[in-house]
Amino acid sequence: MLNRGYYWLVLALSIPAFLWLVPTIWMVSLSLQPNEVLARTTSTTALGLVPIPFTFDNYLALFSFGQTPLWFLNSVIVALGMTLGVLAVSTTAGYALARLNFPFKTPLTILCLIGLMVPEQAVFIPLYTMFADFGWHNSYHALILPRMAVPIGVFLMMSFFKAIPKDIEEAARLDGVGWLAIFWHVMLPLARPAMMTLAILTFLYAWNDYLWPLVSAQQREYFTITLGLASIQSNFAQSEGLGRVMASGVIASLPVVILFLIFQRYVVQAMTAGGSKG
Repeated sequence: MLNRGYYWLVLALSIPAFLWLVPTIWMVSLSLQPNEVLARTTSTTALGLVPIPFTFDNYLALFSFGQTPLWFLNSVIVALGMTLGVLAVSTTAGYALARLNFPFKTPLTILCLIGLMVPEQAVFIPLYTMFADFGWHNSYHALILPRMAVPIGVFLMMSFFKAIPKDIEEAARLDGVGWLAIFWHVMLPLARPAMMTLAILTFLYAWNDYLWPLVSAQQREYFTITLGLASIQSNFAQSEGLGRVMASGVIASLPVVILFLIFQRYVVQAMTAGGSKG
């Protein structure tokens, strides 16, 4: 009886999961069909979910079209730069707020919590004006720097460091280890699940970000993949075909899907770490 109930539960959960995946499967399938077929209909076989006839021409044409490879590279540079910057700022600030004693610690912690309540769109105009005054727009650092100090990252790392028992640090201090060595050799390895979770979330956010690159990058050589593909899709479907539009969507989505599939266990570890301590 228990096994039968379990299988019914799995079946009940599998149906909405499959329905959620149908648009993605449909996008991939259309990207693998010739534009000549898609010009007539998008549901030739199994509602368009089976790519028959099959071709890679849409992907080959997409990367030979204009500046698409450069936009892809820009997204990689921006996403990696932002991820490394967020990790550096969040781990150091989170450790300082969680473990060190220094003047104005409490006001800084409160300021960090207040930052969680401020929507990012509220600071777009000040950020744009400040970067314009510095002459930094249309550059990589203009796309990376505004998102390096995120309150949610600092709060996440501060909470994780607070959950680590202080006995570990005290044992290291008894051996004559300084706080910098404790942070680098003891605390950071213990905080790896939280750091990996923060890195994945930051990379996903940076890769999918559209609004700030739209504001800051006016020159096409600094477009990210999301901004670049959006800029060509207005007449792209009519001029180049629906298959290449779908291929552009797959190309933009594939890196983040692969990243999550590889590192998803770290996300689970970070989510369960707080409940397993105590």
